Amino acid sequence: MWIQNTPLEGRYIRLEPLSMEHVEELQDAVEDGQSWKLWYANVPSPEQMPSYVQKALSKSTDDQVAYVVRSIASGHIVGTTRYYDIKPEHKRASIGYTWYSAAVRRTPVNTEAKLLLMENLFEQCGALSLEFKTHFFNHASRKAIERLGAKLDGVLRSHQILADGSIRDTAVYSILASEWPAVRNHLKAKLTAR
Repeated sequence: MWIQNTPLEGRYIRLEPLSMEHVEELQDAVEDGQSWKLWYANVPSPEQMPSYVQKALSKSTDDQVAYVVRSIASGHIVGTTRYYDIKPEHKRASIGYTWYSAAVRRTPVNTEAKLLLMENLFEQCGALSLEFKTHFFNHASRKAIERLGAKLDGVLRSHQILADGSIRDTAVYSILASEWPAVRNHLKAKLTAR
């Protein structure tokens, strides 16, 4: 595999490879904030969590590497994130399927999780670029992606049909390898300011 499925640890969080043993803790995490009720978000409900994890694990080959996000301070799982659409032949991947408990939103958790993922992707794997994709109407996600330093590439119109039958326009952002040093400095400065 181009991207190794190994733990990544920072000061605030630890990214651990996703497993079925994490289901119960993920159910507890998703209860805080009930993000599955947001029509534009693709977040599993507590009842959907076992199948969500199983589906992620079944795709965790060369195309996906999924993690739980564990708070070092509390020891609790506070969300998930993953690499997906991994293209080693093009030295690129996407980062997404990210959701967090309400208690850790707008804290260093997302900044550090993305820093760890990007450090690994650019510095260990030699990626040329990475992508973030989100629903056009998911303004909180779009702002979070922009705060990381990603740039909007464009909007894919009528890109996906969602479970409720609505049609999703997808905002696509990227960070290039040439931009990574400045993005890394920006993210580290944000974490130091905390």
